[in-house]
Amino acid sequence: MTSLAKKSIITIVAVIVIDQIVKLWVKTHMFIGESSFRDWGWPMQWFQLCFTENPGMAFGWGLPGAWGKIALSVFRILAIGAMIYIVRMLIKEKNPKPGLIICISLVLAGAIGNMIDCMFYGIIFSQTGYAANTVAEFFPTGGGYAPFLQGKVVDMLYFPMIDTILPEWVPFWGGKNFVFFSPIFNIADSAVTVGVALLLICQKRFQIKELVKENS
Repeated sequence: MTSLAKKSIITIVAVIVIDQIVKLWVKTHMFIGESSFRDWGWPMQWFQLCFTENPGMAFGWGLPGAWGKIALSVFRILAIGAMIYIVRMLIKEKNPKPGLIICISLVLAGAIGNMIDCMFYGIIFSQTGYAANTVAEFFPTGGGYAPFLQGKVVDMLYFPMIDTILPEWVPFWGGKNFVFFSPIFNIADSAVTVGVALLLICQKRFQIKELVKENS
């Protein structure tokens, strides 16, 4: 195994392990809607652990219904398989590009991290509610809350850097609450976002278009 392959594996494993440790802690210690650091002073109030779950893709996007959930899960599995193939192919190149491989490894790790939630969380956890006495139970006696591939993704990272009421003179939104940045996400989502962003920023350096032409 080459050193680059080891770096790729370490990157993938590290992201997955950290992502799952945080998710498992949140799932077994918090109820949906619970938020930490909300009453802390600046700058900690900019960072909150706010527990929510979503049945779809990153940042709460997804398709409705059980079949939509299954379709997304199958898509994830196919995408993960494709990325594994791409990483292996790139590592075997005569002049492999470490930066490109690490970026794709980050995206792959994020996809696997969220796929684990979809595959197993519905089986190993009870349903989480909206009160302190409804925190999820690990391996509940009566079984989990959803079948295989239909578990919900655990999200918890929330950065409300601006949380204010807009002045009345603002068109359309005057007098309404405004939050920036409002999405709630997880470490797996962050890995995907960072990996894709670096791929876009460094595409000329990585010569992505040339690689696609060579392998098409």
